[in-house]
Amino acid sequence: MRVMALWFPDWPVQAVWLDREEKLQVKNPIAITAQYRIQVCGLVARRRGVKRGMKVRQAQAVCPELEVVDADLDRDARMFEGIIESLGDVASSVEVLRPGLVVIDAGAAARYHGSEDTAVAMLIDASSRQGIDVFAGVADEITTAVIAARYEGGKVVERGREASISFLNQQPLSALGAETALGCDLDVVRALSDLGLRTLGDLAALPVDAVATRFGNPGLRCHNIARARNARNVAPPITHVDWEVAHVPEETIMRVDAAAFLARTLAAQLHQRLAHAGVVCQVLKVTADFTTGDTLSRVWRTGEPLTEQATADRVRWQLDGWLTARGVTESDDPNDHDGITGLWLTPVECVPPDMASGGLWDTGRSHNHVARQVIQRVQSTLGIDAVLQPVPAGGRGVEERIHFVPYGEKRDAVRNPQGAWPGQIPGPLPARLGGGINHPASQITMIDAESQRIYVTAEALLSSSPYALAWGKARYLITGWAGPWPVDDRWWEKNGTKYARLQVVGRAVSEERQLSAWLLIWKDSKWRIEATY
Repeated sequence: MRVMALWFPDWPVQAVWLDREEKLQVKNPIAITAQYRIQVCGLVARRRGVKRGMKVRQAQAVCPELEVVDADLDRDARMFEGIIESLGDVASSVEVLRPGLVVIDAGAAARYHGSEDTAVAMLIDASSRQGIDVFAGVADEITTAVIAARYEGGKVVERGREASISFLNQQPLSALGAETALGCDLDVVRALSDLGLRTLGDLAALPVDAVATRFGNPGLRCHNIARARNARNVAPPITHVDWEVAHVPEETIMRVDAAAFLARTLAAQLHQRLAHAGVVCQVLKVTADFTTGDTLSRVWRTGEPLTEQATADRVRWQLDGWLTARGVTESDDPNDHDGITGLWLTPVECVPPDMASGGLWDTGRSHNHVARQVIQRVQSTLGIDAVLQPVPAGGRGVEERIHFVPYGEKRDAVRNPQGAWPGQIPGPLPARLGGGINHPASQITMIDAESQRIYVTAEALLSSSPYALAWGKARYLITGWAGPWPVDDRWWEKNGTKYARLQVVGRAVSEERQLSAWLLIWKDSKWRIEATY
């Protein structure tokens, strides 16, 4: 198999220009934003200092003439449909990975047009638009072709697995995380980089069993890409026609909103059938009939098993693109425009849910995906604050070093949360917080060998060596301790406080072999238990 990947860099920005039909030789800097941050920025904006992840205000300060446009997946998919349709005139096997990235069966196109070089040239010409950038990559595997398309303006990898491996060995490890369609877990990619791996060749040299043991399915996914072990066909033949759903409307569909409603309805029917069969869909084929007698179809592949919502989205994008290309969004009169007379959804590849992470687009996140769906349902019923997730934060104590934010909400990253803070408690952190330092049950008494109470002096030292600790009715002999760590909190304010922390390990008098450890805090001339190890 020979696969050609066509990559349109910064496609959301390019889609904005196509949507406006502006043919300017010098483009103004444009950035696509989501949640007040830069999601995608064009080449002109990058040259002027704008980067992904920047806050919008920061980007506008760097580049005052920057034009900010809200993210719109419908626009991205709608504008991409015209390019896909042009590719369909040259090759029959075209598969959409996402708006801005497609793969094509280059072998079939080469047989039809006489040679691979001719087919590649014709496909690039078909995808070309004025002012729109496109890069092509050709290889024996889909994943290698995608990486080749993003390599220095595109590359044709020679035939044979050895040639693919030789090319991949020189690619940086970051190539796995640069393209979402590859389905690599970013946390795994970062962990591999932290281990000292710099290229895909370094990753491929690792024993596969060691990668599987340490990183599981996500690690295997990355290792298989580095070793060019993925060999799925582009737009494979349909194997489960009996799961197909179809709808022939009584009236011709002329409006995008009507098409969106039909998409949701058919997506629900399809996933009911798949759920009854106990499978999930990874590749979907959308087919539509039009009043002119034309029948159009498109194949969509995703990095994760398709959910009902994801299916509805892709069908809506596809119908929106088809209808917009025929100018049917401006009129309801079927006599004026070409409308949809029938729609079919066909699951091209289906597997059991527990095998969904074992194929080409293995992400190892099927369970996480299910958990995310459940959490989103709880939030939609009880509110976004009903489910919280911990995120690291800077600080000295235990509680202040972990912040809880609503699940799915992104807060500003804390700079160096593990950095040095004066008076910071060394790791490992305690496993459980107490009821709070003001809780009555947290108060304790600590004495030395002379039965004298221990306190923290003005010089931030212990008055004596700890010997025993009393907590309620329990008695402990202290076997080890560390500290104290003094903290002069908010010393510049009138309500600032001074306190100190101490780590203590003790053995219960009644249980000689049982050891316990606490984090104590000295405040207001009293010892209290802040947390338990």
